[in-house]
Amino acid sequence: MSPQPDTQAILRHWREAVPDDRLAHLVKDATRALVRALQMRLAEHAVSFGHWTFLRILWEGDRLTQRELSDRAGVMEPTTFSALKAMERLGYIRRRQFAGDRKKIYVLLTAKGRALRDRLVPLAEDVNRIAVCGVKPAAIAATRGVLLAIIENLDRDEHTADMRMPSTRALAKLTKKKPGRRPPRKGGLIKRLRS
Repeated sequence: MSPQPDTQAILRHWREAVPDDRLAHLVKDATRALVRALQMRLAEHAVSFGHWTFLRILWEGDRLTQRELSDRAGVMEPTTFSALKAMERLGYIRRRQFAGDRKKIYVLLTAKGRALRDRLVPLAEDVNRIAVCGVKPAAIAATRGVLLAIIENLDRDEHTADMRMPSTRALAKLTKKKPGRRPPRKGGLIKRLRS
């Protein structure tokens, strides 16, 4: 079976038009393909990709605070709050405060949330197996090594430059053009966020 027209265009783009384009764009396209493949499979079980993200973390160990869950998922707290409300309605989790620490809200898996692991993890494993079909083990190992190095290098860069990702609200303020205000410096935060 040949690839879909959209996929053919993406492959042609990478193989012919810009074979040496920035790696970030290629990683993004590969990520989209992996996410799409998993989303289709999760949909058959009425689980959204957003819920999958939180379930994966909670299966490794629940009783996390909402903030800890947000940090581990790499999303803002309002996004986590909305997802958790929906997951609680579906019966996957419950949120609870514990005596002695009434400020923090902890997230706990229910039996139903735990049971999803046995149905959903094989779907993700299937997507990964399909994604690397025909790729030699040495190439897979090399790819993993490169991707891990990218993560480490960018983390080191972030800490060395003492940068932080601004909140959505702060970013909106930075990008909003105000009368009489000079545009951001070249090479400043906005440029870094676009790359």
